Amino acid sequence: MEISDDDGIRTVTFDRPEVMNAFTPELAEELAEVFAEADPDDLDAIVLTGEGGAFSAGGDIQSMADREKTTDEYYDHVTETFGRLVEEALSAAVPIVAKVNGDAVGAGLAVAAVSDFAYAAESATFSCAFVRVGLIPDTGGSFLLPRLVGLRTAKRLAFTGEFFGAEEAAEMGLVNEVAAEDELDAAVEDLLDTLRERPTRTIGLAKRAIHENMGREWREALDYENMVQSQASATPEHEEGVAAFLEGRDPEFE
Repeated sequence: MEISDDDGIRTVTFDRPEVMNAFTPELAEELAEVFAEADPDDLDAIVLTGEGGAFSAGGDIQSMADREKTTDEYYDHVTETFGRLVEEALSAAVPIVAKVNGDAVGAGLAVAAVSDFAYAAESATFSCAFVRVGLIPDTGGSFLLPRLVGLRTAKRLAFTGEFFGAEEAAEMGLVNEVAAEDELDAAVEDLLDTLRERPTRTIGLAKRAIHENMGREWREALDYENMVQSQASATPEHEEGVAAFLEGRDPEFE
């Protein structure tokens, strides 16, 4: 994958167009490191996209065929690769934006789902295709899909592996917005301009609270929310936001 930085945005481009940017375990480990190293002092957001006509066709089938592991060995393998990718994405201190420029299949769909925002080209095609190779949704798919699209729709996608278009993906809540191919960059840039204006550290805290509280009982969730809010209240971003409001000006977040 290729990584470039520009004006507070780190862009990660999956660059194996000859195999539709299929994910290998090594790529999953590299992407997990990108998320783990994201520093809100340096970055406003991470953008994920693909080279050529695909976002990602999912797990590399050849690497699956070459794999010789026991069930226990495979558990360790998937935990350390695709599992860690999801953990680092959900806990990353900056927002992650999936710019789905083309097909997002299997793990490609799951990576779009684990991102904080997903914008798709209108020609993009999606499929939760794990079942087509005798696997269940991974890369966070079994956890995130029901929360994004609802239980019955998640089961339909997981059990059938059906293909569907970008507009349907937006209708079911899998992506935020659909744009024509020549307008996708501009649509994502509009979002990034907004994120640049917002306090990135605060966004990271909000993201952490939302994700940590997804499975908590409500009293515990409220207590965790209060704890994270107390951390936010001690930041320079909060001080600047309050001062700007009282002075009748726009805040200037670092």
